[in-house]
Amino acid sequence: MIPRSISNRLLAAAVAASVTAAIVGCAVNPVTGKKELSLMSQSQEVALGQQQYPQAKQTQGGEYLIDPSLQSYVSRVGQKLARVSDQPNLPYEFVVLNNSVPNAWALPGGKIAVNRGLLVLLEDEAELAAVLGHEIVHAAARHSAAAMSQQQILGAGIAILGATTKDTAYGDLISLGSQFGGSAYIAKYGRDNELESDQYGMKYMAAAGYDPYGAVRLQKKFVELSKGKQAGGLEALFASHPPSQSRVDANIEHAKQLPNGSANRSQYQQAIAQLKKDADAYKSYDDAVAAVKKKDYDRALMLTRQAQRQQPKEAAFYALEGDLLAQKKQYQSALQSYETAVQKNPTLFSNWLMRGMLNAQLKNYTAAERDLQRSTSYLDTPHAHYYLGQVYEQQGNTKNAVNHYQIAARDSGDIGSKAQARVQALGSQG
Repeated sequence: MIPRSISNRLLAAAVAASVTAAIVGCAVNPVTGKKELSLMSQSQEVALGQQQYPQAKQTQGGEYLIDPSLQSYVSRVGQKLARVSDQPNLPYEFVVLNNSVPNAWALPGGKIAVNRGLLVLLEDEAELAAVLGHEIVHAAARHSAAAMSQQQILGAGIAILGATTKDTAYGDLISLGSQFGGSAYIAKYGRDNELESDQYGMKYMAAAGYDPYGAVRLQKKFVELSKGKQAGGLEALFASHPPSQSRVDANIEHAKQLPNGSANRSQYQQAIAQLKKDADAYKSYDDAVAAVKKKDYDRALMLTRQAQRQQPKEAAFYALEGDLLAQKKQYQSALQSYETAVQKNPTLFSNWLMRGMLNAQLKNYTAAERDLQRSTSYLDTPHAHYYLGQVYEQQGNTKNAVNHYQIAARDSGDIGSKAQARVQALGSQG
């Protein structure tokens, strides 16, 4: 699952690589040994994944910080599987993202993420190993690079900052940051890739000492969820990893041929204990986001504050409160909420971006410049550059203002149009 800006750059780099190398052509799949079309070498693929991984994490909610031990746990399981994979020397990294959407994804070169929203659906470590083993195969067999090379990208579209409130007086300044990375591009793997990842992922599970039937239980669960009322919240997962009874049947046949292993249920339940304890808090937050989409801002604010009481350490709850208070033009209170969000999670671009945008609105130009520049160090966005342009314009620094407006003007949305207008206006003054 890959954000729009990232997928575009990856595709562009892949095409450029194929031209300069006179097209790599056929390459041997490191997992199956079959010859397959590839538009980039593996070293290029690894470099692309390494470059885009930090940005992919930022656009998908950032790292889950409430319980750092969960990050370590998932990484240990992932590395245990990676060591017995067909490509054990890839620079594998595993991360838990602070995202309620049940999903997992792999970037080229072994950068693998799983959302907290998926972890709470699993029952044991073997099921987690099935998820991670499957994603490891996508990386080891170079599926994601092949999907990009073939431009098999399914666009769900990244939410435009402030799009749901464009008719309000506050406009762009309400971010609904909870949604900023909630939608993204999905690398749509073919049926053969999915079956291949199931099969070899189960092989890695068994080699690492896990119960291969964990993959059977996982697919059965997904098939049942795809039929039920919960399917609506699983579009991203099912779009990139479509469940089916045929996959369940194939996994059963593979499991019969593999040795028994451990499920480690108690260890897994202990690892996700904090997530389960905070389930009500994240449910309140997700309900608040849903209320925002319906423009029921009072209910959204009530639910957001309820989430804060249930888990006061979660920065996202304060960021959303800031968005909602800003929409109500309670700017000083909104600023305090953003201050809290930054304090609780200073590693997420949107917390700095929103505080910077509000500081610019309040004419706190020194603070705005600091915050907006800090946000670009995590993720470069047209909004940061537009508001930096505003800051410099108000301070009489036309040269810097135009430079930032020109960067923002590359965006195809409303913010790009606004930036173009400012470039033209400042140019006519010169």
